[in-house]
Amino acid sequence: MTPFVEHGGSWRPFWIVAAAVAAFVGLEIALPGRDLPWSGWSALVVVLGIVGIGCLSARRMWTVRVDGLGPDAVLAVGRERVPLSQIDVDHLRAVDSGVDAGAPVLGGGWSLPRGRTGLPLKFTDGRTVLVPTRDPAPLYEALVVRVTDTAVDTPGEAPGSQGTLGS
Repeated sequence: MTPFVEHGGSWRPFWIVAAAVAAFVGLEIALPGRDLPWSGWSALVVVLGIVGIGCLSARRMWTVRVDGLGPDAVLAVGRERVPLSQIDVDHLRAVDSGVDAGAPVLGGGWSLPRGRTGLPLKFTDGRTVLVPTRDPAPLYEALVVRVTDTAVDTPGEAPGSQGTLGS
């Protein structure tokens, strides 16, 4: 089974700024005279670095991943990892839409990132969190499939070892 991955950010802003810097370099080379002072070039490099750091941090902090099989299956948002065995299966199946007000965001932060909705998850210990996602339907399906797999499998016993009649 392939892992579910939803990247938390895009490199598009970095490449747009890099293309603008390349255009400025091309204009500087093509046009006669020295138009932009060295402090301007260093400012462009700093801006490119800041945009690159922003893109990298968004990808690291808000990437949602459902990975693994059986008891090793994990939901990860950024650095925070939750074993799927801790997710309340009945609550997950009952979720159709909406957000639990006041629930903390998995992966950190005080609120959901811009452009994302929160998929509410309830843990077996009663806590509720929001998983930030751009498209909750595929994440929901991946979680239901994996959580159902985790809940059905019993540790230490191979699936199907009892046969069809339990003998």
